[in-house]
Parts: sequence; C-alpha cells; structure tokens
Amino acid sequence: MQLLEPHPVTVATKLLERRKYTDCGGQFNMIACAWVQFMIHDWNDHMEDTEQVELRAPQDVAAGCPLKSFKFLKTKKLPTGSPDLKFGHLNSRTPWWDGSVIYGNNEEGMIRVRRFKEGKLRVSGDGLLEHDDKGIPISGDVRNYWAGYSLLQALFVKEHNAICDMLKEHYPEFDDEKVYRHARLITSAVIAKIHTIDWTLELVKTDTLMAGMRINWYGLLGKKVKDLLGPKFGPVLSGLVGLKKPRDHGTPYSLTEEFVSVYRMHSLLPDTIVLRDLKSTTSEDKSLPIQDEIPMREMIGKEGEKNLSKIGMEQMLVSMGHQSCGAATLWNFPSWMRNLVPHDIDGDDRLDLIDMAALDIYRDRERGIPRYNEFRRNLLMVPISKWEDLTDDEEVIEALQEVYGDDIEKLDLQVGLHAEKKIKGFAISETAFFIFLLIASRRLEADRFFTTDFNSRTYTEKGFEWVNKTETLKDVIDRSFPETTEKYMRCTSAFSVWSSDPDPKHYLPLYLRPAT
Repeated sequence: MQLLEPHPVTVATKLLERRKYTDCGGQFNMIACAWVQFMIHDWNDHMEDTEQVELRAPQDVAAGCPLKSFKFLKTKKLPTGSPDLKFGHLNSRTPWWDGSVIYGNNEEGMIRVRRFKEGKLRVSGDGLLEHDDKGIPISGDVRNYWAGYSLLQALFVKEHNAICDMLKEHYPEFDDEKVYRHARLITSAVIAKIHTIDWTLELVKTDTLMAGMRINWYGLLGKKVKDLLGPKFGPVLSGLVGLKKPRDHGTPYSLTEEFVSVYRMHSLLPDTIVLRDLKSTTSEDKSLPIQDEIPMREMIGKEGEKNLSKIGMEQMLVSMGHQSCGAATLWNFPSWMRNLVPHDIDGDDRLDLIDMAALDIYRDRERGIPRYNEFRRNLLMVPISKWEDLTDDEEVIEALQEVYGDDIEKLDLQVGLHAEKKIKGFAISETAFFIFLLIASRRLEADRFFTTDFNSRTYTEKGFEWVNKTETLKDVIDRSFPETTEKYMRCTSAFSVWSSDPDPKHYLPLYLRPAT
C-alpha cells in the first residue's frame, strides 16, 4: 500500500490527536507508563539511513497542525538474502532482556556508566542519574529521555548497587569485574520477572492472564513447588524459566516489527505531571493533596532532568504512583508530541522537530507492517467487514468513514488498535494482546540466562535467591525507599494507581476460579 494513502498527517489530525485527556482509571499509573519506554529502550531501535523524508500537511488539515511540514531520517533497509522477504531492518539495541537500558548496548556505553569500583554503576548523591557536561544523563540508553524514564533508570541503578553490596558481603573474594557481571545478571532477571508477573498482569488484568503469566515463570505447580524441587517437570508444570536448554522453534530469536508496532503507546502519556505533597497527611485511601502540575514539555530532555533534580526521587516516584496514565484510545495522542524535539542516540537534541503522531503511522507503513485487517488475518483472527464490526461508537465510525471512506482495508493498524473495543480488564486491544502473548513466552524460552543458565551456579547462590524472592516492583521500591509504599500505597501492585483498592482476597486457588 502507498506510504501516503491516506496521508499520515491527516490520520494523526483527524483520528489520533488528543481532544480531551482520557485516563485509564485506577488500573495503570504513570510508573507503568514510563515502564513501557524503559522496556522498549532495553529491546529495540531501528538503524537509520542518511536520506531524509519530508512530510507536508495536506491543505485541508494544515491549519490545525503545529508543524506544517517536518523531516526525519528513513529507516535503513538491508537485503535479507531470503526469497520470501527481500529487505529487512537492523536493530541498534540488544534485543535480549539484558538490562541494556541502564548498562548500555555497546562497550563504550558500558564503560560510561561504570564506577569500576566494587562492581557499581554511577549515581549522584541524591540517588538520581549523574549528568555529563551537556546536562545529558549518564545511563545505558538516553535517546528521547524524560523525567519518568530517567527515574526508573536511577531506581534500577540503585538496585544494581544494592546487589553489589550483597555480593561483596557474601563473596569478598570477587573483584570489581566479577561483582559487576553477576549484579548485571541478577538485575536483568529482576527486571524480566517484574515485567512478566507484575507489569503485564496490570496491563491485562484478569484471573486468566494472571494464571497464564505466572505459569510462564513458575509453571502450573506454582512457586512453592518450583522453589522446593526446581524446574524438573517441563515447561507446563515448571514454567519456561529454567528449561534445560533454550527453545527457538526453528527460528533464531529476534523482536519482530509487529512487536515494535503494538508497543506504540504514546497515548498513555498525559499533558502534565501531577506532583503530590509528601509533607501533608495522607487520607484514608493514602492519597495526597496536589502540590503542583508541571507541563510534560518541562519534564522532557535536559529541562526535565533539572526539574527532576528539584523534585527529588521519592516525591517523583510517589507522584507518578498516584497519577493515572492515559488510555489507549482514539483522540488521546498528546498534542505536545506533535511538535517534539527528538534526540540522537547520544541524547543530543536534533534540529528538526517531528510530529510523533504522524510519524508513528508512517513508520508502520514504511517497515511493512500490514494494515489492520491484514494484520488480523495473519494472526488467524476474523477481519472486520464494516466499521461497525470495530466499534459501536457513532462518532468514531463517522471519523473513520471520513478518513478511509468505505475501504476498510486501508485502516492503519494503530488506528484499529485504538478504536477496537477492549475486553474487560484489558488496557490494550485483543489484537495487540496476541503479539504481547507470543513474545512474552519467546523472550524467556529463547534466552540461555533464563533457561540453561538460570541457576545458582551462574547467578551465585545469594544472587539466585535475590531473584527468586523478588516478585514485584514494590519489592524493589521497598529496598530503596523503606516504608514509602507502606505509607503512600494502598493498592496491590506499584503499577496500579496507589490510592486505588487493593486486589480482592480469594480463598479459592487461582486455577480453580472461573475464567475471567
């Protein structure tokens, strides 16, 4: 299909741009929103070509666009050598779950973040990231950084350094390099585990998915049996983690273009960061009064780093915990991202501003992502035959008709994912969930550090114990900020809005409950 049909700027203006901010209620907070970028920057980024593309806003929507035109670099195309798919794209990040978001994707990046003393990483006196002479944070990946993303990087630098202290205490003979390598393995496994059995469960909050994701890690027999007997009973009973050898199902591990596409979640970003007053007394539901609201524009890039330093790590963390993020729905893409300063790989500002909403549409088309209906066919899902199959919202149907006419085959994947009716408990569409589900298993079972080498010999006995005892992000927060979650968090998961109700207690075992 043509790259400009319908024009990406038209799609962005008429179907994506935020009209009025819609949040997702108590299910997902701003920590969960920042976690999306924290993971993406661990996994993938496309290599760019040297040739620029310019998108000009069509005349009928130009008046409502912050940028009448914008330029960006093409995605670099390379021959695959395959007759089925002649061209593909290279990833400039390491696609494994290796914590490269804090450790770096290459030798230069890894050297930059290390102290070369006791295995530790660089961190400032206030617990946040250190900065270079330009004011850019010193961390593994600093492209398109903002305060919430930097906060998570700093939190896991603190986690890494705490693990280093534990290793030095129990293994005093370890030198700097050995402590660093083991601490990295342990921290990366903690991140992977939190994403699998904490973050994902808040994203798709049903008992069925809770069972499924915990089976991925622990198997049907559960954590107690696995901790006691080890992964002896195969992937179904003991989970994918700890398999005798990696499984790639005949295809070398990689993250697919479809995976990149379903992780486009910019509508989760709000217009402001709502700061909470930690000096005030909490109410019965542990909520806090609002101290200030800071526009998101002031929380990105170098200005965002300065504001984060003023706010402080704990106040920012608690404030993000109490703020709901945006909903993955149409007309909820942040307007401030349609006039955005992008970064180079080293965190420096680029000269050309971009319209991120239009660029998301263009990138999917450029990289060969099928349109919505074909995407569903490829997943063996039923395609839509009319707009009413997608949604019963008359306003949405009218807008889709205006942009795409009667040609449902032109419907862009991003628009379809955001227009699709959600399953109860799902913060994302069912179509996107299929990709989430496939990769959630694949990135564990294909990695030797979560299969063959997931043991006390590789991680050390105490390191393996650290991973096994860590279940949630709350555990990590509690290590860095003792009593903070007890004082300010009412809910069960640190990824839910902290003042929301905790998960109900069940007396019936998870696997015996009716499917939800």
